[in-house]
Amino acid sequence: MARIVVIGGTGYAGRHIVQEAASRGHEVVSISRSEPSAPVDGVTNVQGSVTDLDTLGDVFENADVVVSALSPRGDMEQAVLPALSALVDKLSGTATRVSVVGGAGGSLSAPGGPRLIDLDFPDEYKHEAQVGVDSLALLQNADASLDWFFVHPAEVFGPWAEGERTGSYRDGGDVVVRDADGNSTISGADFAIAVVDEIENGKHSRERFTVGY
Repeated sequence: MARIVVIGGTGYAGRHIVQEAASRGHEVVSISRSEPSAPVDGVTNVQGSVTDLDTLGDVFENADVVVSALSPRGDMEQAVLPALSALVDKLSGTATRVSVVGGAGGSLSAPGGPRLIDLDFPDEYKHEAQVGVDSLALLQNADASLDWFFVHPAEVFGPWAEGERTGSYRDGGDVVVRDADGNSTISGADFAIAVVDEIENGKHSRERFTVGY
């Protein structure tokens, strides 16, 4: 089993990933600034902030995968990219793989583009989408010694559209996943299945992929 460290483990994507990984028997460490409201059995909870990695001590040592599930909202609005950059610097040259949860905005609308953010994209979500785009670029420009994968959820993804755990999803490569009616959705639980499947199977080395139904 893998040792998986989830940054932002009490957030929407993070808590689902924590739950899914723990349910499969992985050793899971959840890092968050707040205590979990519903602790998961067997999960080690570390309270702290990734804006200063030194304060987290040796939590990343011997980690097989570190998952960043940070959201650029509130007081983290401008802090996600610097935190991710510091994490990449810290883990480059190690055997630890980095996973980043992005947004739908950086997904391609069709093979070859354009990206969703370059189309008729809602202004209120553009900053968050741009942070996702910049996070992917940061990984793509990282030292070749760093293994990573980046996951774009579907357009409809969040606590306002929780959905159910179906156990299924589709991998769209770099193109947003839509169903036959043109809808792009994924539940929190099924998104987490896709992330943990990738951790276990390693199909996307230094690549991004999209997830949806």
